[in-house]
Amino acid sequence: MTTIRQEDFIQSIADAFQYISYYHPVDYIKALTAAWEREESPAAKDAMAQILVNSRMCAEGHRPICQDTGAAVVFLKIGMDLKWDSELSVTGMVNEGVRRAYNNPDNKLRFSMVSDPAGERRNTRDNTPAIINMEVVPGDKLEVAVAAKGGGSENKSKFTVLNPSGSIVDWVLDVVPTLGAGWCPPGILGIGIGGTAEKAMLLAKESLMEHIDIHELRARGPANRIEELRLELYEKVNALGIGAQGLGGLTTVLDVKIRDFPTHAASLPVALIPNCAATRHVEFTLDGSGPADLIPPRLEDWPEITLEVSENTRRVNLDSVTPEEIATWQTGEQLLLSGKLLTGRDAAHKRIADLLARGEPLPEGVDFHNRFIYYVGPVDPVGDEVVGPAGPTTATRMDKFTDMMLERTGLIGMVGKAERGPAAIESIKRHGAVYLMAVGGAAYLVSKAIRSARLIAFEDLGMEAIREFEVEDMPVTVAVDSRGSAVHQTGPAKWQAMIGKIPLKKG
Repeated sequence: MTTIRQEDFIQSIADAFQYISYYHPVDYIKALTAAWEREESPAAKDAMAQILVNSRMCAEGHRPICQDTGAAVVFLKIGMDLKWDSELSVTGMVNEGVRRAYNNPDNKLRFSMVSDPAGERRNTRDNTPAIINMEVVPGDKLEVAVAAKGGGSENKSKFTVLNPSGSIVDWVLDVVPTLGAGWCPPGILGIGIGGTAEKAMLLAKESLMEHIDIHELRARGPANRIEELRLELYEKVNALGIGAQGLGGLTTVLDVKIRDFPTHAASLPVALIPNCAATRHVEFTLDGSGPADLIPPRLEDWPEITLEVSENTRRVNLDSVTPEEIATWQTGEQLLLSGKLLTGRDAAHKRIADLLARGEPLPEGVDFHNRFIYYVGPVDPVGDEVVGPAGPTTATRMDKFTDMMLERTGLIGMVGKAERGPAAIESIKRHGAVYLMAVGGAAYLVSKAIRSARLIAFEDLGMEAIREFEVEDMPVTVAVDSRGSAVHQTGPAKWQAMIGKIPLKKG
């Protein structure tokens, strides 16, 4: 009889979450490389290049692909005939493994889990508890799959119950454009069909653990209705022209995964969960012989890409930039930022709003006049780093604070990822401000442009505290210019119109 020892299981969980923090699955690397090679949109091609360069840097440096190191998701298939040598419950062992992984001093991972979610939302300080799904199956082995699911993509999850005669394809094509770019495409769509509400969502999440094989399916053709749906959705979602980071382009999804389950005759439950450019999962089996042996990818699996600065790229000094200067910037223009900018995201904006509502001054050192704010929650630094991976967070979450910040603090620019909503765009236009987009999924690459970082205010907020970064040649794109033109509207519309005229290439 197989015996699974407590320490072997805990260490395997810990090793797996460390592993996926800095290694993309090889199938994702190859699929993204193929998409990058055939991409014809310059902005999307550059975004994918940054993601691939960042991926290789993380593999070499053993630092997180994305600053959002995710909620810890674990799927277990427990053999009915195995035996446990443990003082902890299965849940206890998984959580201890997560705790060990996220507190690893050689590669600190960001704690993102908060307790009392409808109340004080206190950070648990170790990223537990994990989201655990267990199934008891025949055999004497323990099959484990782990994933780190970032908030940007998880927040875009959708569910519906269609009439049995309803069109799944039509529903997906209606939903995907509403997701915006906050889920950081190009990624993978996981779809669950059937069962009940909770079963459909679980099927969608489980499907995201599968390896990318749409290129093989396209080559051999579909063998059943699910494979027909996968191919149809892959083609039609990419034809929407959303593209990498929502900038417009040929590739929005690298694969569409579908799992189904029998359902009630009166129902057709459908769930959709996207996986972002920081696709992170690994699978292993324990047979009682010791902890998991996780084999790293080869550096040869990454393409050789050199990021080059275009002759049209504008260099910006953040310490002297003026409203008159930003008024000359054009939507889609690429910039390199140097100088000082402040950071802040949801919790910091709420604190600022509350202080201003009470007529109280902002904390000492918090002066936004003629300055930019970067929406970021960085990973803690290790070694000689000034900051850990520090990619942008979804800017739309700050939309409700935008007018207050532009009206009352003197802020003139914002840096984040994804699109802005209509109210935020109108406020940007009215105040002659600007919104810049950094690439989501390139957090370690971005951090290398940060030369210094110091805490300014709200230390108790942890990664959400206000800091001052000094950056050098930080790459960004003008996403909303001072006239209210938005690249996340113009880019996809342009490429959707063009795609029907571009011959599809295999791969």
